[in-house]
This record gives sequence, C-alpha cells and structure tokens, in this order.
Amino acid sequence: MTVLRIGNASGFYGDRFDALRDMLTGGELDVVTGDYLAELTMLILGRDRLKNPAAGYARTFLRQLEESLGLAHDRGVRVVTNAGGLNPAGLAHAVRQLAERLGIPARVAHVEGDDLGARYPGSLTAHAYLGGSGIAACLREGADVVVTGRVTDAALVTGPAAAHFGWGPEEYDRLAGAVVAGHVLECGTQATGGNYAFFAEGGRDLRRPGFPLAEIHEDGSCVITKHPGTGGFVDVGTVTAQLLYETTGARYAGPDVTARLDTVRLTQDGPDRVRIHGVRGEAPPPTLKVGRTRLGGFRNEVVFVLTGLDIEAKAALVREQMAQAFLTTRPAEVRWELVRTDRADADTEETASALLRLVVRDPEQEAVGRALSGAAVELALASYPGFHVLAPPGNGSPYGVFEAAYVAQEDVAHIAALDDGRRLPVAAPPAAGTLVLEDVPEPDLPDPLPPGPVRRAPLGLVAGARSGDKGGNANVGVWARTDDAWRWLAHELTADRFRQLIPESRELTVTRHALPRLRALNFVVEGVLGAGVAAQHRFDPQAKALGEWLRSRHLDIPEALL
Repeated sequence: MTVLRIGNASGFYGDRFDALRDMLTGGELDVVTGDYLAELTMLILGRDRLKNPAAGYARTFLRQLEESLGLAHDRGVRVVTNAGGLNPAGLAHAVRQLAERLGIPARVAHVEGDDLGARYPGSLTAHAYLGGSGIAACLREGADVVVTGRVTDAALVTGPAAAHFGWGPEEYDRLAGAVVAGHVLECGTQATGGNYAFFAEGGRDLRRPGFPLAEIHEDGSCVITKHPGTGGFVDVGTVTAQLLYETTGARYAGPDVTARLDTVRLTQDGPDRVRIHGVRGEAPPPTLKVGRTRLGGFRNEVVFVLTGLDIEAKAALVREQMAQAFLTTRPAEVRWELVRTDRADADTEETASALLRLVVRDPEQEAVGRALSGAAVELALASYPGFHVLAPPGNGSPYGVFEAAYVAQEDVAHIAALDDGRRLPVAAPPAAGTLVLEDVPEPDLPDPLPPGPVRRAPLGLVAGARSGDKGGNANVGVWARTDDAWRWLAHELTADRFRQLIPESRELTVTRHALPRLRALNFVVEGVLGAGVAAQHRFDPQAKALGEWLRSRHLDIPEALL
C-alpha cells in the first residue's frame, strides 16, 4: 500500500459523539484516531480518579466504540486513541471486555510509562508527553486497538505511519512530515472549516463540518482532505490556521523528531485537498515535557448586572460596599472587571445593561465562600438601583494549576503492553541522537509594499488568525492570503504593534516568530493566562478568541489590499 489513510474522529473530550461511526462509514480509512486529552482534561480526569481509583479515562470513547468496533473490524480499520488518559490499562481492559461481549475478535494493546506522579509529590497528575514509538510497536505486533495515556497529539499519527512504512527512528524528514499531518488532524474539524477566520465567505456549508483525514505517503508528504459529501471545506487557509494553532516558532519539538515549520509547503491539490510537502526534520530534544496539574485553591465569582444610567457610579458603589466585607476576610486575590455591554437608549433591558464581574481566589475555601456570598446577597436592597446578579453566589469551588517540567528521555520507561501479556520496552533515542532545542535565526522578510494611500480598517480584512493556550502562555498565529498582504503584514505587525493592539500584553513578554513560507507570524504572549486554563485567569481562559480580538483592531491598511 503506497498511501496510508489516517482519519481523526475526536479533537477533545466531549467532541461530536457520532464522529467515530461517521468516519468509519463515510469513506476509505486504514487508521482512525481520537484525541481526547488536553491540559484541562488531565485535571478533570485527576479529580475523577480521586473519587474512583478505577476511573481516569475518557468514558465517552468506550460508548462510541460500542457502536463502532464492529464497523472497524469489518473494514479492517485500526483504532488509535489517547482516551486512556490517566488509566490506559484500565481502558484497554474495558475495551477487551466490550469486544468479548460483542463477539468481535479485537486485539487490544496499550502504551504506558507516561505517569510520573511518584516523582512529583503534591501533584494531582504528572505525565510525560510520549512519542509515537510505543504505538508503532503495538501496531507492528498486530494490535487492532491501541490505547495510550499522555502522548503528544501528533504521536497518534507518527506511530501508525512509522509502523506502516517501516521508518527508522532517524528518518527525521519522514517523521516530521507525519508530525505536521498529525498536528493538522489533532483538533478535528478545525482543519475542515471549524473556527475559521474567513468562515462567512463563499456560501460554504459549515453547519456540520466533516472530520479530516490525511493520505500519508512513504516520503512523509501527505494530502489533507475529508470524506466525500461531508460538510465544511479544506483549503490552504484552513490548513495554515491549524498549523499555527498552539505552536510557537520554526522548531516544533516532539519526542520523535523536531519538525521545522519553516520548511512546510502547502499546495491546493484539488477541491477539499491540500498537499503538505517539503517538511524537514531534526533530531528530537533530549528531554520530554511533563505536564503537571495540582489544585491551586478555591475560586468564587459574582457578576453584578448594572442597567441604564450611571454605570460607572453604580460599579464604584458596589466595589466600595464589597470592600467592607474584605476587611474581615481578605481573599488572596481579588479581581474586578467592568464589561460595558450596555448601549444608550437600548430597546431591550439586556442591551441596556453592563456586567461587573468579581472574581476571588484563596488557598482556603472559607475565604471565598460564605463571607463573600453573604456580603453580596446582603446588598440586594441596599445598593444601586436595579440591583441583581446573574446567579446566586456559591460557596466557592476548587481550581487547578498547570505547570510544565522536563525529564531526560532515557529516564522514562516507555512500554508497549500487548494483548497477549507481553511488555515491550521502547528505547529512547541515544543522547548522541538528540539535539538541544534552540531558536532558528530570524528569516529574511519580503520587501515592504511601496508607499500609497491607506485607510483605517480592521486587521481581519486582510489577515486571518487563530489563537490558543499552552499552560499560562497564549499564542496568536496570523497569516496573509496573498503575497502583497504578506509584504505589508511582515513589516507592520511587529511585537510592539501587537502590544499596542492588545493592551493586556503591554507589560508581558511578547515574542514574534516569522514563517514566510506560510506567509505567517506567530506571537507568543507569556503569562497572559496566569496558571493555565483551569485557573480561569481571564475572561477567555484558553485565549481561543484572542486572535479574533486582534483581527477586530483597526490599523492604517494600504487601500490596494482592501
């Protein structure tokens, strides 16, 4: 077989339930993958495991497989998923029981070794991001279903590709091509028009985008496409957007290989087909990333609704009144935010109202619980006119913190646990076969556009964006769709201009990475998300809409581009 067809059926824990069945029945596939894990998911699964030690995996996957395992068996499609979460052995056992009950002869293997909780006392979870070698070992030994814990998202593709084509661990360019394909597939329908900046163009049907698949070739190149007749679309823009999602600079490091994103070439290969080629790879870094989660304390929130006139004065009164409550019980962190959603002379009460948000955090629940709740409720008849809140205050709830650490690859026992009980150690790359990660030199930029008339207009008229989170940092990828727009964007949107457009980044470190072959810039904003998504540090805790905010900001744009 010269082409390996790998499809994706899940981008997160809670994605479309029937996607697995749809991918198996919608067209040809050799492997179907499911990505269920994220930083927040690990915390959620950790809390599940506190209640039940036998839990810790994505239960949704097991229910999906009940209606799809027979389809996969009949079509000869292998299933590879990280739904094992904190308990891949437990999920593998549950899948075997399911297969036996359904009368389906499925060989189920799992990958383990990522759990490093014993090394990090005080953590709720601590898991190394493994590569695809363990998955490949399971598949080479004949597994029909492979369950993993915390592997890199791209490993769900590099593992099957390496097993299928027989790639060795030093075939870096081929592995890097598979990493790029895996990164495009990992978030499901984000590659087929979901969450896409230019979604409103051209009458495309985005009501139910189809899930993506990659046709991978032996040289590591691939075509990103989707099953015929499914919704959404695949073009250079949708693939570019996903390539920039949750990445940083030119080097995209993983346990198997470091892929050079500055070498990626994209070509439209027909309707709903984008060819990815030219990807170069380098030796992987000597360390593995470890994602740690822990309970950071307790959090409470009250949202006061301010309607009509004197919004600022009403907000000031509430803050002064609540300050009295904080004299006796002072939470470690108190944050106020006034959101001016109100409009003058509004024709509905809702559009005449602004929201005043109070968020408090403290290591102790008592400091954010009844003292805060009682003080807010007691203002009901004693504060500003029209006083009410969006929801009654509660007793406070725990919040999580995400932290990253690093361990040497050889210090992690990567194991392929096979259906027949054998346990195959997966060798880490030798120290001589790794490369310490460093930034690449800044690339040459195109010549700027010649001077000409400009118009004040939103950036989003000439550039797309996609943003996301990595721990407490956010990244915003911005790309142009024409060479002239790139010539302008590359010189106009500097790190300093980014800070001007996004005020909350002005006191933070903002690093710009240029990727000329994608006509793209990637900005990393350090610390904007505090201690990560589970800490809910800001209004948009995962920075999902940060790129769209940037696109809405106005600049002087050359009229020739508008």
